[in-house]
This record gives sequence, C-alpha cells and structure tokens, in this order.
Amino acid sequence: MAVNGILGIKLGMTQVFTDDGAVEPCTVLQAGPCVVVQRRTQEKDGYDAVQLGLVEFIKPQRVNKPMTGHFKKAEAAPMRFLRELRLEESADATQVGERVLADRFAAGEIVDVTGVSKGRGFAGGVKRWHYRGGDATHGSMFHRAPGGIGASSFPSRVWKGQKFPGHMGNARVTAKNLTVVKVDAEENLILVRGSVPGPNGSYLVIRKAKGAK
Repeated sequence: MAVNGILGIKLGMTQVFTDDGAVEPCTVLQAGPCVVVQRRTQEKDGYDAVQLGLVEFIKPQRVNKPMTGHFKKAEAAPMRFLRELRLEESADATQVGERVLADRFAAGEIVDVTGVSKGRGFAGGVKRWHYRGGDATHGSMFHRAPGGIGASSFPSRVWKGQKFPGHMGNARVTAKNLTVVKVDAEENLILVRGSVPGPNGSYLVIRKAKGAK
C-alpha cells in the first residue's frame, strides 16, 4: 500500500517560461515534509489509510493531552495540520513514522488540490451568483436585487434551489486535474499550473488525480 498524496502550504503564484517561450502561471506549493502518524488497516478499521502530519514547529503547550499522547505513540513531534489519506494498491508497505516527501510527484503528473477558499463574508446575488442585475439608468429602481424568486399563481412558493445572497467563500474546494510543472525535492516545492483555492499560507491536501485523462 502506498500513499497517493501529501500535505502542503500555498506559498503564492509565479510564472514559468516553457521551452517554446510561452508563459505559464503557476502556484508554488510547499509539499511536506510529512510523517505518517497513524496507520488504518482493513482488519482493524475496515479500510486502508494513513494519517499524515505536516512537519512544522508548534509550541508543545499548544497541544492538548490527548494529542500529545497520540504523537508520543507515533514517536513524532507535535504537528498542527493532520489529514487522513486512503492508500493505493502497491508493493510498498507504509508504516508509522515513515516520511512522505515531494519526490513522490514528478513533472507532468496530474493532481487534485483541496483547500479552504477565501472568505468573502456576506455577498449579494450579483457577486455570489453572477446575477446580471437591472438597468442602472432612466429611473430604474431595480439594480442589484435578486429579481423574481417564485411565481404567484404557480408554484406559489419559492423555487427549489433558488440562489440567494448569503455567506460566500470559506468553504472546502478541490481544484481538479492540475498539471505539475516542476518539482524541487530538495526544497520540498511543487509548482502546479493555474491557481489553487485559499490564501497564501493556507493548508492544502495534494493528491494524485483519479479522473485524469
């Protein structure tokens, strides 16, 4: 069983020149180093997975007693960001304490990146759902309002699934089928083509894409 992903941090965006001189916008990700903190098995838990922890400094007093014991059992230093990843069929046997590094990925691979999108607060229909809006001139009093939300005679109720103003962003989002442009194993960096969810400094889960063509 082998780990098909890694934990990381979004560092920011840059651009890379290809061999033919074209410019590609890329996101720089710090991928790992990660440590396997816990192992899930088919016999004991009903599925095969590992709990990965992203190695970074955290004050011991910021870790509660249950988590301190959890890390002590794995003989690992306290970590702030933990996530569980399923295992793929492989000849490699992943064990507790094993390190997962950026060299598990290669340029040209397709990955899915999961993170938490930027929070936008309370947003109206035009910003949140791209409503066209009404006329801006000639005495119009309908500019950015939602418009009709349900006919009077039928169905005499608000349409199911009607999009309204509300809280925007700060949600779990997965950017799928991103191409790995470059891997720097020494610095634990991965460059992927395009953007990924979340602000700079946010935590991410990077997985090898399943639905890639």
